[in-house]
Amino acid sequence: MKKLRILLITILFVFVLNGCNYELDFNYTYDYGYILLPNGEYVEGKVETWSNFEDCEQIQVVIDGTTYLTDTTRCVLVKYGEADK
Repeated sequence: MKKLRILLITILFVFVLNGCNYELDFNYTYDYGYILLPNGEYVEGKVETWSNFEDCEQIQVVIDGTTYLTDTTRCVLVKYGEADK
């Protein structure tokens, strides 16, 4: 299961790195996040807070009480629908 998640996250990152540059907006809310760490591992969990920076591709996400500062190509935020909860 962990390998499947890593594969899916890698595929998402490939699409982002191929020129899909989406601007995040503070009006969005997210329930869950995945962050790829420099050592190849990833963190996932309930997003407590997040914020992006206007002049760059950095994003700050708090998951399970830990603050992560990363770039948007290494982070996937998810808003689950009511049926997914």
